[in-house]
Amino acid sequence: METKQLNGKAIYSPKGKAGEYAKYACNFYVGCSNDCDYCYCKRGVLGHSMGKPQATLKKCFKDEEHAVSIFLREMHAHIEEYRKHGIFFTFTSDPLLPETKALTYCAIEGAVRNGVPVKILTKRADFIYDDMLLRLTSWRNLIAIGFTLTGCDELEPHASTNAERIECMRNLHNAGFKTFASIEPIIDLKSSYEMIKQTLGFCDLYKIGLMSGGRLPYTWLEVERFFMGVNDLLKRSTPQPKVYWKDSVLKYIDRDRVQLLSSIFVNADYNMFNNK
Repeated sequence: METKQLNGKAIYSPKGKAGEYAKYACNFYVGCSNDCDYCYCKRGVLGHSMGKPQATLKKCFKDEEHAVSIFLREMHAHIEEYRKHGIFFTFTSDPLLPETKALTYCAIEGAVRNGVPVKILTKRADFIYDDMLLRLTSWRNLIAIGFTLTGCDELEPHASTNAERIECMRNLHNAGFKTFASIEPIIDLKSSYEMIKQTLGFCDLYKIGLMSGGRLPYTWLEVERFFMGVNDLLKRSTPQPKVYWKDSVLKYIDRDRVQLLSSIFVNADYNMFNNK
């Protein structure tokens, strides 16, 4: 499905690997106190600003109130487009850090009140009893909350543990929220497989991708076995979730073969909110 290319201060069209996660995304902050060892924001020439171990409001915003007003203005300018495709939070920080979640909640409420679905990706679990989250349950059919799951707590020193994230996902799914898992980066194939196994039954969608850059810590034969094992595991699950294999995997496994092997395979433009 063709989408507009937008480039606002708050809402924009992600490109490259980020484009596999969402047609439209919102970034309010740069930097993240989870301080994950493998974070892509720490790499390259922008690492000194994008990869800081604390979240900082983007310089284009005067303050959080100004950020919300910009977000709402940009959202209303293309409201029908966002109602179709939703808005993703966020690629340059964690949207549910103690220091970022207040602004995130305000933006989410502004979106769902206007019929715009949102997807939130986090490594936190300590937001589960937030008053603002409880207030948003009225629009839970428009909210999908996802968790990055690697199974490697030691590389995510200030995030909630993977076990805590999994339990949080279970509780959110039971409360009627849509849920998804980002199994990326795959640091260890066995750990990633275990994360998938432990979330069966309360995860609606898996997005699975390899590590980027450098030499991979696994062979392509091991990746193929992992691919086959995960497909078999998910197809036998009840209820049956969907899975999106990112280009980093499909680069080495034929797409036609994926379609034949897995009736649960979806493309990057799969809409969690319109999946009849």
